[in-house]
Amino acid sequence: MFKKEDYNYNPNEQELNDYINNNLWDDFCKFMKCNYNVVPKFEFSKCSLEYGWNVKFKKGSRSLCTVYPRENYFTVLIVIGVKEKNKVEEVLYSFSPYIRKIYKETKESNNQKWLMIDLEDINDSYENVKKLIEIRNSK
Repeated sequence: MFKKEDYNYNPNEQELNDYINNNLWDDFCKFMKCNYNVVPKFEFSKCSLEYGWNVKFKKGSRSLCTVYPRENYFTVLIVIGVKEKNKVEEVLYSFSPYIRKIYKETKESNNQKWLMIDLEDINDSYENVKKLIEIRNSK
């Protein structure tokens, strides 16, 4: 059984899948592998903001996103830095109200916005997350 906050416990992929228990997670992992040739990497964070196991998707040394598993859904963290900001703001008007609200309400720190986006269903917000990852991947 997945133990989100147990540093000494190393979860496996099946336990994580069972914990998230959402087909969107499978779709997201396939999307990341097919489009960016990246696979999930389990890491433990001792950060007080989000203590516990998470899943990183990195292309080389560049983080595309970090996923925080939840019961029946997951949260995607996408960091929008200086390089991505203009591109994101150019297309932000076309994003779902949920994503626009998160972007607007997320405070900027060190020229970055750390967007925490909950995903439960395949919908506009999910498509927007994929677009944000695409922007994050562009050089």
